[in-house]
Amino acid sequence: MKPEPIDLIPLWCFFPLLAVIGLLAMEGGYRFGKWRVQGKIAEKDASLDAMVASILGLLAFMLAFTFSLAAARYDARRQAVFEEANSIGTTYLRARLLPEPQRSKISDLLRQYTENRIQQVATGRVDDLLTQSGVFHEELWSTSMAAVDQDPRSIMTNLFLQSLNETINQHGKRVFVGLQSRIPVTIWIALFSLTLFGMASVGYQAGQNSPRRSPEMPILVLAFAGVLFLNVDLDRPQEGLLRVSQQPMIDVLKNLQPAAR
Repeated sequence: MKPEPIDLIPLWCFFPLLAVIGLLAMEGGYRFGKWRVQGKIAEKDASLDAMVASILGLLAFMLAFTFSLAAARYDARRQAVFEEANSIGTTYLRARLLPEPQRSKISDLLRQYTENRIQQVATGRVDDLLTQSGVFHEELWSTSMAAVDQDPRSIMTNLFLQSLNETINQHGKRVFVGLQSRIPVTIWIALFSLTLFGMASVGYQAGQNSPRRSPEMPILVLAFAGVLFLNVDLDRPQEGLLRVSQQPMIDVLKNLQPAAR
């Protein structure tokens, strides 16, 4: 899969990088504010406070909006895992309606398919997962067509084919919501830029109104860096602290016992 531009930065770098850049922006704003005060260019507290509050309010809105997008995608990924697990379980049960040898072969393929998906997701090997899933889909479908050739009018076989088609569709849905449905890079650029403007504005306000730096200034930067980091973490499905649990797939695998021969 082609990575997003933001993926070129390792996730673990984001919090310290955002914190350092935010502190530099705030320090730059503070020094600029002090320089203007020393040059006898002081601004009225009321108007300056209103402008800084407006920028921070807009930043808060953008953070909430981005977090909402990332959280919605996280929930969609969880739902996709649950639906795929249910679909595989149903397909496995309906495989028992097929004649031999297709029944045993398809049951084994479904078990291997589920094991492969769990292992590849755990290791983060997305390209291998997609390639091997395609191989499994092709083999499952060709084996199903052999069962259809034996009895084209079989209702049982048609029921199984519906479930298998749904399993393949669920795979496509999971790929889309897990790998392709990401927050656009334009929104990230706007959010990071607004964060820099906000931190610089707070520093400028402090430089205009205070003779020395407040200890709250770095705390504010760290707080915003932490929320931004959570947004980035939510948007990265294959890494980070907020990864979707594969427990539904693990649970369904326990029920995929070898078919009786």
